Amino acid sequence: MPASVGAPRQMLRRLREVMAEHESAQARLDKVVMLIASNIVAEVCSLYLRRRDGSLELVATEGLNPGAVHNTHLKPGEGLVGLVAEQAEPKQFADAQHHPAFSYRPETGEEAYHSFVGVPILRGGHTIGVLTVQNRTMRQYGDEEVEALQTTAMVIAETLASGGIVSDEVTAETRRDSNARFTGQPISESVALGHVVLHEPRIVVTRLIAEDAELELRRLQQAIEDLTGQIDDMMERGDLARAGEHHEVLEAFRMFAHDHGWRRRLHEALATGLTAEAAVQRVRNDTRARMLRMPDQRFRDRLHDIDDLSNRLLRFLSGGTETAATGSLPEDAIVIARTMGPAELLDYDRQRLRGLVLEEGGVNSHVAIVARALGIAAITQCKGVLEAVEQGDAAIVDAQGGELHLRPTQEVISAYADKVRFQARKQAQYAALRNVPAMTLDDQRVGLHINAGLLFDLPHLDQSGADGIGLFRTELQFMISSTFPRLDQQTRLYKSILDSAGGRPVVFRSLDVGGDKVIPYFRAGAEENPALGWRAIRMALDRPALFRTQIRALLRAAQGRELRVMLPMISDVSEFETARALIDRELTILKKHGRTEPSKLMVGAMIEVPALLWQLDNLLPLTDFVSVGSNDLVQFLFAADRGNDRVSGRFDALSPAALRALRQIVLAADRHGTPLTLCGEMAGRPLEAMALVGLGFRSISMAPASVGPVKAMVLSLDAENLRSRLDTLLEERKTSLREDLKRFAAETGVQI
Repeated sequence: MPASVGAPRQMLRRLREVMAEHESAQARLDKVVMLIASNIVAEVCSLYLRRRDGSLELVATEGLNPGAVHNTHLKPGEGLVGLVAEQAEPKQFADAQHHPAFSYRPETGEEAYHSFVGVPILRGGHTIGVLTVQNRTMRQYGDEEVEALQTTAMVIAETLASGGIVSDEVTAETRRDSNARFTGQPISESVALGHVVLHEPRIVVTRLIAEDAELELRRLQQAIEDLTGQIDDMMERGDLARAGEHHEVLEAFRMFAHDHGWRRRLHEALATGLTAEAAVQRVRNDTRARMLRMPDQRFRDRLHDIDDLSNRLLRFLSGGTETAATGSLPEDAIVIARTMGPAELLDYDRQRLRGLVLEEGGVNSHVAIVARALGIAAITQCKGVLEAVEQGDAAIVDAQGGELHLRPTQEVISAYADKVRFQARKQAQYAALRNVPAMTLDDQRVGLHINAGLLFDLPHLDQSGADGIGLFRTELQFMISSTFPRLDQQTRLYKSILDSAGGRPVVFRSLDVGGDKVIPYFRAGAEENPALGWRAIRMALDRPALFRTQIRALLRAAQGRELRVMLPMISDVSEFETARALIDRELTILKKHGRTEPSKLMVGAMIEVPALLWQLDNLLPLTDFVSVGSNDLVQFLFAADRGNDRVSGRFDALSPAALRALRQIVLAADRHGTPLTLCGEMAGRPLEAMALVGLGFRSISMAPASVGPVKAMVLSLDAENLRSRLDTLLEERKTSLREDLKRFAAETGVQI
């Protein structure tokens, strides 16, 4: 082994000096290959970089014919260089010319050289170039030499990523500067033009070469200790919603964080002379490159975990604590994340937030519901976007077509600008209907209400022309608070809601937490199946002090006004009876203390557990009203988690099975004269809302942005005509009635 190889740090320091020199890009590249050749004691060192078309261009060489620079191009997979790029791993051959993949290029003069070593230049796990060394003699290069080349290639990759060292034509993948289009599932139905904000900002590694190896080792060890401690703490406390993470994600983090192989590779990278940050980046690149080429999709799915874990470790090393939400946002922010919780989305400045793009999550997840409430353009299940996007990229979110355009061309921008202007005109048409009652063509009045959860939702009442608040999610106050809201805090909020409603009805849903809605200061413990576990009314009845405190706050806030309280997740009539008794007890205490009581108290139940379908005749006489929670009811009917993108698309809410269940509820409510509302996501989509009206629903609640489109649908609908059509369709053996309902709308002129 050459003596110089034993001191790779000296080569790295010299490499850093060369890269920082104020010379032309070509002059610096020429010095780089000369430096590597002399340190590795090689007769040839060449640098190839990937072009936009996927070919590899020789951009610098020491030892080959200088005239070949920028004139030698290898097609994807061509030659030994192409083999290294394609397989993204080091290759060496003692007699390269006799290898089947050898490609003879007379302009280079490389036929005189036999031994060959090539290492990929990786960025984000993708090959952006190849670094090679060659010698006339047939020889095997030592592991230390190959390792030194790999470390050098990593430094070159990070330097290239900062831009300005090569032409725009090469390393396009490194700077991600070409336009790209991604598809996903729409959450809302709007369009936004803006600039990317990464919810988990990438740490840019600028200090690559270590000055003090012992210091870097201590920094790395401390960061790993902090990281594993944080993950272990989150797992032990069951704090799974703090960062929007699911239990299985944290399990994967813990597995990688405690993996001895991962730690060993970090220490090996550090030993080559890199800083702790650069070592993390190098191991991430190498690991991603291997996993990207694995045939088993399960391994490729773990790429997110590698990225997330590396980013967490880099944040510990950098000492950065500022999040995207608390940092400086552009005026037109489009937030892109793997996933997040609803409270995190609410942290963003709503005056600057224009769009949201998620890689994971269902269209009816709670963060999706909040996104709709905010009225922003949002899509989910947008696979692979985090690998292709950079902070500040121009972007267009088309939440109508389920598309994301990154770095769009001027033609695409112009087309979407026209679309936004058209959308604005359409919204103006809806605004003109604000004060028009939602009356069908056959004079059936349909109450249109909005779903809300925080004070900022209240202006939407007037803006949308809604009849009231059909669902106020009281849990959002608890989810965004760092401590349990006190009685006086809850009372002030509920009073403000009633004041802002201006006499219009407000239905307060009692605390609905548990399942996927975990409040950080309340430890419920991990559950095998949280959606079917200890949540909502079950938690309230087991912890009556929490429930009674909220009821007390609602009663105090109402004083002299009508109060409507709805109990979630009722699965048995006895649960409603027990909860109603607690409410009546609080009302008695209120009177005893001489406080003003509500002018009218109405207590209702949510129908979202299928078991209630066979208890309606026992339940309805006890309730003042009922409301269908179609999100949960439909997912439970089909045993398909609406937050799981693998199964959420396997059923249709417009299937005969779901519609028959809903019709059963309508008929029972009619029999008992019980007011009935539906407050799920079905109500906010004109086609689904049309089906609900046809089934007999005369009150529905939705996101504020949906009121205008749904009202336009109602005004153009003959409800009796649709009821007759549905009676026939529901008897047919079909998986979904969606296309039938679309045809009905087209034939009869219903605006959907």
